[in-house]
Amino acid sequence: MKELITKMRKLYRNSRISQKLFLAFSLMIAIPAILVSFLFIRTQEAQLYKDAMANGSSHVSRLNEQLRSRMEMIENASSTALTQKAFVDFIHSNIRGEGLRLVKFRQTQFEQMRTMIQSHELVDQLSFYVDNPNLHEIWPEIYHYDQFSPQDYWMTLRDEGGASYRLFAFQDGEQTLSYYRLVRLQGQQQKRPSIMEIRTRHNVFFGELLEESGGDFFSVVMDGTNPSRSVYNPRHEFVQNAGEELNEILGSIHRKLDVLEQNSPVKVEAGDHIYYALYRYIAPLDAYVVDIASHQALMKDPRNWYLFVVAITLLVLLLIMLLVSHTTRRMFRRLDSVLDSMRQVRKGQLDAKIHTGLGEHETGDEIDEVAVNYNKMLDEIKRLMTQVVDKQLIAKNAQLHSLHSQINSHFLYNALESIRMLAEVQRQPAIADALVSLGSQLRYSMQWRSDTVALREELANIRSYIQFINFMEGGSIGLTADLPEEVLRYSIPKMCMQPIVENAVHHAAPPGGSVDIEISVRVENDNLLLIDIRDNGAGVDPEMLMRLQAVLRGESDTPIVTSKNGLGLENVHKRMQLHYGTDCGLWIESVQGDYTCVTIRLPWENENLGGW
Repeated sequence: MKELITKMRKLYRNSRISQKLFLAFSLMIAIPAILVSFLFIRTQEAQLYKDAMANGSSHVSRLNEQLRSRMEMIENASSTALTQKAFVDFIHSNIRGEGLRLVKFRQTQFEQMRTMIQSHELVDQLSFYVDNPNLHEIWPEIYHYDQFSPQDYWMTLRDEGGASYRLFAFQDGEQTLSYYRLVRLQGQQQKRPSIMEIRTRHNVFFGELLEESGGDFFSVVMDGTNPSRSVYNPRHEFVQNAGEELNEILGSIHRKLDVLEQNSPVKVEAGDHIYYALYRYIAPLDAYVVDIASHQALMKDPRNWYLFVVAITLLVLLLIMLLVSHTTRRMFRRLDSVLDSMRQVRKGQLDAKIHTGLGEHETGDEIDEVAVNYNKMLDEIKRLMTQVVDKQLIAKNAQLHSLHSQINSHFLYNALESIRMLAEVQRQPAIADALVSLGSQLRYSMQWRSDTVALREELANIRSYIQFINFMEGGSIGLTADLPEEVLRYSIPKMCMQPIVENAVHHAAPPGGSVDIEISVRVENDNLLLIDIRDNGAGVDPEMLMRLQAVLRGESDTPIVTSKNGLGLENVHKRMQLHYGTDCGLWIESVQGDYTCVTIRLPWENENLGGW
C-alpha cells in the first residue's frame, strides 16, 4: 500500500500543472456531481420500486376479483342448467324405452339445455355423468359414469359441499378448467351419484385477463400444489426474455408462496437476474394468481439515467479539460519561456535572459516577478563567477610573484654548487653530498613543468630528502623501495608521497634515532593502485588514530595537524578525493609501538589522473 501511495505521489509530482488543475477541478466539480446524481437515482429507484409494488399489488388484486367474478358466472351457469328438472329427470330414466319420447326430449329439453349453454360465452362444454344402465350416449352432453375419471371424485365433491373446481382437466388434448357439481345422489337403481361437468378452455377463461398489462408485470396462474402447472400468456415479452429459465423462475417463486403472507412481495434470484412477485390465493381453484417482474425491467429507466449521468459527466470532464488547457496555455505561456531559459542556462548559456516586456515602473504579475528576479539572479551569477575567476588569477599571480621575488632559483643553484665544490676541496664529502641532496629537493619543488610526475621522480626526491635529513639530524633512517619498472613509469600527482614520508621521519622515531621506511605497491580490483608507505616506528596513539581515521572518512571537522613543509595529510587526502573521487585518497593503519602504514589509493589507469 505504501509503495502504491509513493508511486501516486511521484506521478502527481511529475505531472504538468494543467493536469493537476484538471484533477483538482474534477475532484471539486465532476465527482461530487456524480455522487449527488447517483444518490438521486438511488432515491428514484427506491420510489420507483415502491410505486411498482403498489401498482402490481393493485393489479393482482383486481385480477383476483375478475377471476372470482368469472368463476361466479360459471357457477351461475351450472345452477341454471340444474333448473332444467325435466332434462335431469329424463337422463335418469329409461332412455332405451319409447322412441317417440326420446325424439321429443331431443327437440325440447335437450335443445333448450344446449341453447342455454351455447349462449354462455365462458362455457365451452357441459357434460352429465350418470350411473344409469338404460342411458344412450348419443349426445356429447350425456355419458355413462364409467367414463368419468377419477371414479371416486364424487367423494371430494361431497366433502366440499357438492361443488369443486379442477384447474387442469384434459379434453381432446387441450387443458381446460372444469367445474363439477353433484346432480343427484344414489337412488335405488344408482350405485354412484350423478355428476355435472362444465368445461371452459384456458384461453377463453384466462385469456383476456392474462393479456392485460400490469405495467412491467407478467401475470401467471399457478397450481397450488404442482409448480410445473401454470397458465400464462406465452406471447408475453417476459416469456421471450426468460427463455429456458422460465420454469426455474416459476419454480423458485412457487416455493416461496404462502397463503398467510400473500400481501408481502416475494424476491427470488434466478440466473443473473432478480425477480419480484406479488400474489393472491384463490381457494376454490387451489391456485395462486401471481404478478412477476424482473428487477432489470423495473429499473430500466434508472439504468438509462445512469448512462445519461455518465455521458453528461464525460462531457463535463471534456469541457473542463479544454477549459483548463486553454486557460493554462494562456496563463503559463510566459512560464514556458522561463523554463526554456533555465534549460539554456543548464547548458552553460548564462546570457539566456527572459524578455518580460515590462515598462520602467511596471511590476506585472507573479510570473513577471519570477522572470525579473530570475534575470537578476543570472546577472549576479555572472558577477560572482567573474569575481571568483579574478580572485583565482590574483592568488596565482601573487603566489608566482612571491616565488620570483623571494628566490632567484638560478642564483640559489649556483650558490649551492659553489659551496659543494668548496666542501670537496676541503675534503668534506658528507657536506657535499648533503648539498647535492638539498639542491635536488629544491629543484624538484620549484620546477613544476606538469602537475604529475613519474613515480620514479617522486621516489628520487624522497631519497634525496632522506639523505639530507640523515645528514642534518644525525639519524639513521632507512628507505626500502624495490618497485617494478612498470610502476616506476606510472604517473602520480606531484608531492603526494613527500608529506607522508616527512610524517614518518618526524613522528616515527625520536631525534637522532633510527626508523625503517618501506614503500610498496599493489593493485586492487584491477582499477586502483595502492601505494603503501610503512614504518616500524613508535606508531600512533589509538585515540589519535581514531580521530585521524574519522577525518579521512569525512566524519569529523577537526583538521589533521600539518607537517613542517605546510602540506598536510588532510590537504593531500581532500585534493585526491576532489580530483579522483571518493574511492581514492589516504588511509592510515597503526599499532602503537609496532608500525604505522599510510596507503595512497589512486586510479590504476593513467588517463584518469589529473593535476592538483
